[in-house]
Amino acid sequence: MGGKPGPTRTDRVKPGCKRSVLTDGRGVPVGLVIAGANVNDHLLLRETLEAIPVPRPDPSAWDPQHLCLDKGYDYGGPRETAAEYGFELHLRRRGGEIVETRELGKRARRWVVERCHSGFNRFRALLIRWSKKPQNALALLHFAAAVIAWRHLLVG
Repeated sequence: MGGKPGPTRTDRVKPGCKRSVLTDGRGVPVGLVIAGANVNDHLLLRETLEAIPVPRPDPSAWDPQHLCLDKGYDYGGPRETAAEYGFELHLRRRGGEIVETRELGKRARRWVVERCHSGFNRFRALLIRWSKKPQNALALLHFAAAVIAWRHLLVG
């Protein structure tokens, strides 16, 4: 676990850390994993889904569970993982043009994850990453996730 921070993509000398977060529909963090900044997003999907601390309810035909991913996950592995876990996958295609038309009654989904990342960035210790050990950084992330969930509970 000591090799989690790795070089960033733009500057191969500096160590960096990437967080992979799974949120519910309101932006509350449910699963959380850290890795080096040079690790591709799609390689962290299974580990992120396994990081959910409570058992998930079984998806059904009348109550499916959706998994919304961006273009960084457009590979065969994440598709198989989503099918294995029983998620209905919503995935943007790489190389395709973005069409901004949505059906009536359909909501945008990506903003909830961005809202969660914004909540993490409000914690200075996470934004600057003073902790050297990955265990300490992950503990701070879990603490911040608990605070974010608590704030969602207060707001309602």
